[in-house]
Amino acid sequence: MLKAEDQKWIEETLQKVEKKLTRTAQEVEFCFPYTTKNGKYEKSEEELPFDGICWWTNGFWPGMMWLMYLRTKNELFRQKAEQSEKELDKAFGVYDKLHHDVGFMWLTSAVADYRITGNDASRKRGLHAADILAARYNMVGKYIRAWGSGNINKGYAIIDCMMNIPLLYWASEQVDDPRYRYIAEQHAKTTMEHHIRPDGSSNHIVIFDQDTGEIIDNPAGQGYESGSSWSRGQAWALYGFILSYIHTHNEDFLNTAKRAAHYFIANVADEFVAKCDFRAPKEPVIYDSTAGVIAACGLIEIAKAVGEYEKDLYLDSAIRILKATEERFCDWSESEQSIVQMGTGAYHDKQHHYPIIYGDYYFIEALMKLAENDILFW
Repeated sequence: MLKAEDQKWIEETLQKVEKKLTRTAQEVEFCFPYTTKNGKYEKSEEELPFDGICWWTNGFWPGMMWLMYLRTKNELFRQKAEQSEKELDKAFGVYDKLHHDVGFMWLTSAVADYRITGNDASRKRGLHAADILAARYNMVGKYIRAWGSGNINKGYAIIDCMMNIPLLYWASEQVDDPRYRYIAEQHAKTTMEHHIRPDGSSNHIVIFDQDTGEIIDNPAGQGYESGSSWSRGQAWALYGFILSYIHTHNEDFLNTAKRAAHYFIANVADEFVAKCDFRAPKEPVIYDSTAGVIAACGLIEIAKAVGEYEKDLYLDSAIRILKATEERFCDWSESEQSIVQMGTGAYHDKQHHYPIIYGDYYFIEALMKLAENDILFW
């Protein structure tokens, strides 16, 4: 049971989200906002870096629109979500650029649409994306290859994929085919064994020999260095493993989610906002607000899965993270279209501390969970 003061804060914050996103949705005409420039989302090459229509974050704007539609039943949000979903069909036509992040792209767009409206075309889009993800499974190493084809990034598996495999759990249920579920579970078990360290921290990348399944390397990825602790990767682990537990009821996944959660909580307990890497040098201080809000979503789900005697640890930590994020990093002004500021893509990027679309998505999702909307797009 949430405290009355927390319930009040959650509702007031969701009202601010609704007001801001109503205005932003009216102003933004294109389908895939990513970050703002001078407070505005812009449709440009910079808006969709690297992979264009196949960029991994393209599901978060329609996901935000569906979350707000669930809360408000405002047709504006539904129209915006459907517009983006249809535009995303273009990605299916450039198959060689798609990757394991099809889960991020279609779970919060097409699959969310199907769950809410029953739209059969959306169901087919989700199943098509699931086939693409399943095809990346390496049967020898029992992992899903993250990126590339041929000799490009061969054997790479990354912690982020724990958030993509719920697409396979969903597909398995939809078509009553255990193969999708098998691939998802085997990938989760491999990730549990080779990405999660004894202290609960996570490697970002593990490189396997694609012919033998042997481990070749675990490079730094988006963190400070190999062996350090990239906070968003830790959040992916925390949330990803509790999602696998929800879909499979495998207690090992729940225990792994808890270990990852304990590590995350211990490393944000000083101010309840996340540095970009928990093992980076003290200076410069580089934050990543997105790691905190992703972790909050997972912590809320862990709290639902554990007994009464331990749920308060996870729920209270999630609320503290969200309150600290709102107090320090949220912009509610009319001059800024995004909400959560101070995101960071990777430690060694040239740019840090800017709004990234998934920061807003997970902030809203966490608030919706706390408001007992019982929504789970994953």
